Amino acid sequence: MQFLFGAGDFYGIPLTDALGNTVANPTPIKLGVLQEMSLEFSGDVKELYGQYKFAVDVAGGKNKISGKVKHAQISGAAVSSLFFGQGMSSGTMMAAYSDTTGAAIPAAPSTITIAPPGTGTFIEDLGVIDSNGLPMTCVASAPTAGQYSVSATGVYTFVTADSGKTVFISYRYSAAAAGAKLISVTNQPMGAAPLIKAQMQVSYRGKRALVVLHNAIFTKLGLFGTKLDDYSVPELDFSGFANGAQQVADIYVSE
Repeated sequence: MQFLFGAGDFYGIPLTDALGNTVANPTPIKLGVLQEMSLEFSGDVKELYGQYKFAVDVAGGKNKISGKVKHAQISGAAVSSLFFGQGMSSGTMMAAYSDTTGAAIPAAPSTITIAPPGTGTFIEDLGVIDSNGLPMTCVASAPTAGQYSVSATGVYTFVTADSGKTVFISYRYSAAAAGAKLISVTNQPMGAAPLIKAQMQVSYRGKRALVVLHNAIFTKLGLFGTKLDDYSVPELDFSGFANGAQQVADIYVSE
């Protein structure tokens, strides 16, 4: 007897990009730390009725393949290759810094120059909170009490009257990071979408069940699902369909 147990494994092989161009030498992507996946085959039926209550004939109509996969590992390659199909660049990390320690506004000159982590570069202001938890107002120059201004290089200027007060500064910055990825999503014409070949396998007690979908497209990406005290688990929904050779799916089981 064969049973299935556990989350299994999901592999996606990019076939085309966002514009429908064939991907040469595609890199297969395995979704890491899989939590769950599902695959469903469904079909419409057409019922023919006469003068009696029950149908006199039933014929098959359209069929549909749909599925879902949830995985905990955040992967730029998976998001870029399998869902957006628009490529990515490497080497630069972009992040938001939210100060939770605070810094006292010095006496004249009443300025605070931020120092992004990892010798990073200041990109933009994300707000200043005072010690009462109230947001301060950003102005172009010459701030008054409860206000601040900020330069393009991350120099925050306050009024001397506010010196000694503790402020919490948030900002966005960039820094060099070897493993960092950037996926720049651009608006593409309707029609073409990234196609993949999907392979789903579950192994249990030495027996395996494997399904190969020759053509599939991801229809939904739930990238963030954060909670106060839990892991975020991205979710991908997909649909399968026939390729040019009318191949739909291959289903392999041990029994």
